[in-house]
Amino acid sequence: MTVSEHHSSRPQAEGDGAAEAPVFTARKNGQEQTVSEELADWMRTGWADTESRDPQPIEQAAYTAKRREALSARFPGERLVVPAGNLKTRSNDTEYPFRPSCDYVYLSGDQSDDGCLVLEPRSGGGHDATVYLRPRSNRDNGEFWLDGHGELWSGRRHSLAESAQRLGLQAHDVRRLPEVLSEAPEVPVRILRGHDASLEEVVGGLRAQSADSAETAAERDEELAVALHDQRLVKDEWEVAQLQSAVDATVLGFGDVAEALPQARATSERYIEGTFFLRARVEGNDVGYGTIAASGPNSTTLHWMRNDGPVREGELLLLDAGVETTTLYTADVTRTLPVSGRFTPLQRRVYDLVYAAQEAAIAALAPGRPFTEYHRVAQRTLAEGLVEWGLLEGPVDRVVELGLQRRYTLHGTGHMLGLDVHDCAKARTETHLYGDLRPGMVLTVEPGLYFQPDDLTVPEELRGIGVRIEDDVLVTSEGNRVLSAGLPRTADDVEAWLAQRLP
Repeated sequence: MTVSEHHSSRPQAEGDGAAEAPVFTARKNGQEQTVSEELADWMRTGWADTESRDPQPIEQAAYTAKRREALSARFPGERLVVPAGNLKTRSNDTEYPFRPSCDYVYLSGDQSDDGCLVLEPRSGGGHDATVYLRPRSNRDNGEFWLDGHGELWSGRRHSLAESAQRLGLQAHDVRRLPEVLSEAPEVPVRILRGHDASLEEVVGGLRAQSADSAETAAERDEELAVALHDQRLVKDEWEVAQLQSAVDATVLGFGDVAEALPQARATSERYIEGTFFLRARVEGNDVGYGTIAASGPNSTTLHWMRNDGPVREGELLLLDAGVETTTLYTADVTRTLPVSGRFTPLQRRVYDLVYAAQEAAIAALAPGRPFTEYHRVAQRTLAEGLVEWGLLEGPVDRVVELGLQRRYTLHGTGHMLGLDVHDCAKARTETHLYGDLRPGMVLTVEPGLYFQPDDLTVPEELRGIGVRIEDDVLVTSEGNRVLSAGLPRTADDVEAWLAQRLP
């Protein structure tokens, strides 16, 4: 919204004899408003120059340049359009806090809404990279104070010159991007879909003039998304450091929760969720995903996020949570804690079996080993225990072959981790699910056992017990490193850790 360029006149009040006053008309949040010319003139003046003359480059600028070079080599001679995404409506005229698309962040380091990175092919090979952003709010036409997204409402934005220096990229006004794309030389175009419908429409219009069918265009765009996720599978050293920071902050958050268990017993799981969220906001940007604070039988629901249940003495708390850093990398850690500070013998029995499965899985993580192997060994360890307990009829080979243990284990043993909590989900199966591990991959290891409250195939005393232990692990050239080693894992160590924090 901008103030209209023409003057209008406010109607004279009947009988008041007042002179007509010139006004500017504008629309904000869907409603028309008027301001006097005098106010509009006054708001244009008296503002200090806040332009930074020497903004420092962002820490990851050198790494984002290398990532763009790798993507450029993958698609020579093609125009690549990678949008950040737009604000999303939460309700009526309020929006969710903005979080840019992960691929945009990976390639640019920028986090601006409405931004877009374009890799333009050069005739001699390679690409020129340009980021398109919203510039500073215009102070001459009133945009900065009358627009709901103007800087007096939403905060100062970097200027295009500042952004260029910070990101190590050319920076231009995103409002001109449709025109730029329309006037650019005709070359094959790919766009990262699902983030900016208006840009997809622009690209679609340009493609309508070419010989590409809609199906071919969709396939080409999917290839771009897959290539980016393939590339993101292996983290560079800067990314590994970000993930370690996310994990370290998450460890602090788990400690906060342990100390808050008495208050949670007096309230609900919401106290646990809120306690961890405070740490996430203080140490980073946000939580990396919805916190699972599942106490008692709620621990058997894999994605329990209502977090409105009671926290009772004698029961277990399954906390699955991760801090997202200010650079948008997230941790993903789970611990199952006895609310009273000590496991019952039955709880410890279940916990120890899950721990044994996790130990076997972590030992299977090394470069050159199949990605599927750590899931296989974890599932076999759990199946062996379930057969030994008499919950499943052996032999174990038969149980594993038929997947019968999955009634109680339910999910896979882990996933890739990075900018997304379930990172690189579009990577090719031959490089991910059915590929081999490589140094620089970071993944979760999270076996679990869940005995549903209404499952009549297990003894009554087991029903309502859910246990998951999850750690974040880096594959190294020598084997692996557990990034979340700062949190205890054995039952004895968990009890000792809680004893230091509970009153």
